[in-house]
Amino acid sequence: MSMSQKPLVCIVCPRGCRMTLTLPDGGAPAPEEIRVAGNGCPRGADYARQEMTAPRRVLTSTVRLTGAALTRLPVKTSRAVPKERLHDLIRLLDGLEAAAPVRIGDVLVKDALGTGAAIVATRDVEAENGTDA
Repeated sequence: MSMSQKPLVCIVCPRGCRMTLTLPDGGAPAPEEIRVAGNGCPRGADYARQEMTAPRRVLTSTVRLTGAALTRLPVKTSRAVPKERLHDLIRLLDGLEAAAPVRIGDVLVKDALGTGAAIVATRDVEAENGTDA
C-alpha cells in the first residue's frame, strides 16, 4: 500500500505544532491508519485524525436583532459541528431573529438541525428603551 504525507498545523492549543500526517493513498482512511508526527501532545494526534476523517468546526456568525440600537447579534454554536453541516446552519441563521434584551449565553436554538449544538448569544445587548433581561 502506498502512503502520502500531508502537513497540518494543530489548532488545539496556542503552540500550533506543525505535524506531518502519513496517510494511505486512495479513499478515506480509518483513524487508526493515520500516522501523526510532530504533535506535542496526544490531543494533537487526536485532532489530526479527526480532521482527516470527520472534521468539525465551531460556527460563529450573526443573526438579525430587533428592539435594540444594534441590528445584528453575534452568535456561535455551543460546540463543534460536522463541517459538512455548516452551510445548512448558515441558512438556519439567515432566517433567525432575536429580540433585545439578550445576555451572553442565551440559547436561541437548542439543538440546531439535530447537530447537538445550541446557537447561543455571544454578547449582552440591552433593549432600546434600556430594559434589562
